[in-house]
Amino acid sequence: MNNKWDMTDLRVFCQVARRSSFVGAATELGISPAYVTKRIANLEKALGTTLFHRTTRRVLISDAGETAYAWARKVLDAAEELNQGVAGASILPKGPLRISTSLRLGRNHLAPILADIGQRYPELEVWLEVMDRRVDVLGEGFDIDVRVGEVHEPHLIAHHVAQSARVLCAAPAYLARRGHPKTLADLTGHDCLMYRERHQTFGVWRLQGPNGPESVKVTGAMGSNQSDIVHQWALAGLGIIPLSSWDVAGLLREGVLERVLPQYHQSADVWAVTAARLDQSAKLRICTQLLISQLQSGPYALDTSVV
Repeated sequence: MNNKWDMTDLRVFCQVARRSSFVGAATELGISPAYVTKRIANLEKALGTTLFHRTTRRVLISDAGETAYAWARKVLDAAEELNQGVAGASILPKGPLRISTSLRLGRNHLAPILADIGQRYPELEVWLEVMDRRVDVLGEGFDIDVRVGEVHEPHLIAHHVAQSARVLCAAPAYLARRGHPKTLADLTGHDCLMYRERHQTFGVWRLQGPNGPESVKVTGAMGSNQSDIVHQWALAGLGIIPLSSWDVAGLLREGVLERVLPQYHQSADVWAVTAARLDQSAKLRICTQLLISQLQSGPYALDTSVV
C-alpha cells in the first residue's frame, strides 16, 4: 500500500459509493465515466485493495470499501472544515451533513425542516438517518444527533432544544374497558405496551412522581422496537404507554388519548448533540442553530404545552 492518492480520488470514490454507480457518479460530478473508472482504479492500487465489486448490472461496495468510505468522509470533512475555518463565517454551508434521530422526530419534524434547509443551502448534501436506538455519534460518523433524554457521553456537546417529558397515555376505549390505575403499582395489573425507545430499559418504567423517582416493572402481550407501531397500538386501545409530550399534545387536547397517572412523568428533554464545537465549522454551526430554532418555533416546532 502507498499514499499516492489525492482528494480528487476520495471525492470520486465517495460519489460512487453514494450512488452505487460509476455512471451516476460521473453525471453528478460532471466528468466522464472513463475518468471515474481511472480514479477508482488509481485509489484501489494506492490502497492495495478492491473497493467495489462490479457486475454488469450493479456496483457493490466491498467490506474494505466500507472502511475506506468512513475514513474518506473524515478526510473530506476535515478539509472542508479547514476551508470554512480559514474563510470565516461568511461562507455558505456546503458538503455532507449527516444527522440521526428517532423515527417520529425524524419523520414529523426534522424531515420537513431539513427540506427547507436543503433548499436554502443547495450545496449541502443532507443525509437523515432515523432509528429507535441511541447512536454512537463519533463512531458512526454523524454530525448531529437530535435525541430525547439526557446526554451522558463526556466527549459530546449537548445543545438544548426543548424541555419535554414522557407522559403515560391510553385510549379512552382501553380505560373504559380496564379502568384507570390509581397508583404506580396498579400498572402491574394493566396491559402495558412494550417498547424500548433508544436507551430505555425494557420492561421497567422509571418515573418522577410526588415522592421523587420511582420504578415499576410492567408487562404486556404487545411489544415492538418501532415507535410508530406501539403508537398505533395505543390509539387502538391496546394498552398504556409513556409517550413524549411533544408527540401526543394534540391527541390529548382532542381526547384521542388520555393521561394516566398525570402526577407521574419521565424527564425527556430534546437535545441536539454534536461531537465538535459549533465554532469549529460554519456548516455545523449554521445547520445546528437552524434546526434548534425551527424545532422551537415554526410550522414543525415541537409542541411543549403538556407538562
